Amino acid sequence: MSQSGLDDEELFGEAATEIRADVEDHLAGAREALPSASAVWDVEADNTLGVLNGLRTALAVEEVEAHLRDAKKWYTIGERADAFEDADDLADEIGRIEDVLDDLEEVSDAVADLASAIPELRGELEELHAAADEAADGTADGE
Repeated sequence: MSQSGLDDEELFGEAATEIRADVEDHLAGAREALPSASAVWDVEADNTLGVLNGLRTALAVEEVEAHLRDAKKWYTIGERADAFEDADDLADEIGRIEDVLDDLEEVSDAVADLASAIPELRGELEELHAAADEAADGTADGE
């Protein structure tokens, strides 16, 4: 069919379908970029810091954020153009992914804080115990 045979309503319908498909594709990309449950639950490490660093890696959200941003951008364009007959499912999915992303970011911040604090705590404990051992050795030698 030639372009001259297409009317504005038909073109708008095609554009609306393409916009919805873009939103759905980006939402699928965001879901795929989310870490799996096992990635945040099952870890292998030799020590606490290794566990925290592995968890921090599993909680990386940059790709999720990029896909969600694009999904929201196309959703907003579609909504403002009144291109969607029913977009409640898209809005709901965007909201669910946003909620999980907020949780991931919150947990990631907590893990980062712990990853910084644990080595400091270890150092303080080692110093305290070393000082206590030296004091005990000095007392034992002086008896």
